[in-house]
Amino acid sequence: MRLFGLIGYPLSHSFSEKYFTEKFEQEEITECRYNLFAIKTIDELPILLRNNPELEGLNITIPYKKQVLPFLDASNIPDGLDACNCINITGGKLVGYNTDVTGFEKSLKPLLKSYHKKALVLGNGGATAAVAFVLRKLGISFDIVSRKIHDNSTFTYKEIDKKVMEENTVIINTTPVGLYPNTEACPDIPYKFIGESHLLYDLVYNPAKTVFLQKGEENGATIKNGEEMLILQAEESWRIWNG
Repeated sequence: MRLFGLIGYPLSHSFSEKYFTEKFEQEEITECRYNLFAIKTIDELPILLRNNPELEGLNITIPYKKQVLPFLDASNIPDGLDACNCINITGGKLVGYNTDVTGFEKSLKPLLKSYHKKALVLGNGGATAAVAFVLRKLGISFDIVSRKIHDNSTFTYKEIDKKVMEENTVIINTTPVGLYPNTEACPDIPYKFIGESHLLYDLVYNPAKTVFLQKGEENGATIKNGEEMLILQAEESWRIWNG
């Protein structure tokens, strides 16, 4: 039996397990299974691997996309991208990839207009790295917003004003704010300055329309959730594991 899985913590509402389980059933793939591995620290990864020698591939989610990097034996992650969300395991060797890049780029590009030149990226976690990489590739300048100023952030939420909102017509939420079950929460930005030229993209997919997206839609913005990105990155992981 071929085994694949997801590591992260917590994993109470995993997209990946449901997606791959349904995929295996629909495509009549009987020799594979996909499990959740909720590990409380990344240091538990070697134990997990020893206890599950049949593992051929792993997806990585919050909070380990950056923390897992020292555990890799090799990497196919693009230069300048310090995050891993997919591992291929062959002969006991861990090879890292980032399929978030593929999923996000393919999901975002069809929505972009000529006036989408600048973006605000909300959050500075592991998912942010893939988003930033894609924006650079597409020639979209961006600023990272966090609760406190860090090395890679430009603004705090309190510093976002009318001018900042009007200049940045793409706003991407990479945080888990608004994710089920905390569906009443939303990033603390001045939504009243959003207009029809704005594109709001939320990496959260559950609920399908977060408060962040609802507020954008109410002001005429184009909106998109993270479900398609997750599907695309999952299929890219499957291609890598079977490469």
